[in-house]
Amino acid sequence: MSDTLNLSAETRERVGKGASRALRREGRIPAVIYGNKQEPLSIHVEERALNKLLGTGHFMNSIVMIDGAGQGSIRTLPKDVTFDPVTDRPVHVDFLRIAKNATVTVAVPVVFTDEEEAPGIKKGAVLNIVRHELEVVVDADKIPESIEVSLKGLEVGDTVHISAVTLPNGAESAIEDRDFTIATIIAPSAMKADVQESLAEADAQAEAAAAEQQAEAEADAAEADADAEGDAEGGEEEAKGE
Repeated sequence: MSDTLNLSAETRERVGKGASRALRREGRIPAVIYGNKQEPLSIHVEERALNKLLGTGHFMNSIVMIDGAGQGSIRTLPKDVTFDPVTDRPVHVDFLRIAKNATVTVAVPVVFTDEEEAPGIKKGAVLNIVRHELEVVVDADKIPESIEVSLKGLEVGDTVHISAVTLPNGAESAIEDRDFTIATIIAPSAMKADVQESLAEADAQAEAAAAEQQAEAEADAAEADADAEGDAEGGEEEAKGE
């Protein structure tokens, strides 16, 4: 289960682009807390403290308790972090206010295990990850830090679907209308080349065999025509003799 994180904040008296730029120059990041049928609350947090939480690797699927915003300790779940496209610095954060026993939908990272017990990978195949995260519906107090997916026994060409994954207790897939793919075991380029070469060789052999059969059939047909022609000539000679 993901650890609960803590973050100090202050309320924003002014909003807008100018005010936000001024905050960022001071090392503060504007943010908003919304949801749970309450009015949105504009806040700002310390950039250094925010970066420390982002560096945990599970910020987006952890409960974040926000203190110092004038409403006591506010229980939230991060919903979005906007980054500057040039500097990659965070420029804004959205937090969803949640109740104590609320059920939330979160994206949880997938961790693949037992690669050493996957025959396909031992043969040189490659793990092709289709989904690095899985969206699950879970109690806010029981958000898993990650979801493990075993590769044990998988061969080249095998596919891992959500139906084959054991989700943590209390967690359900947010997507229920299809058995979607999480990963596949695919042949690397070298193996693909060998397969293509083998197919090409097989095709060439098949073509050669077909050509040989065609040639034999044509030879048999020519021989049959010659025999028939010979029989016809012999019949004519016998008729003349009579």
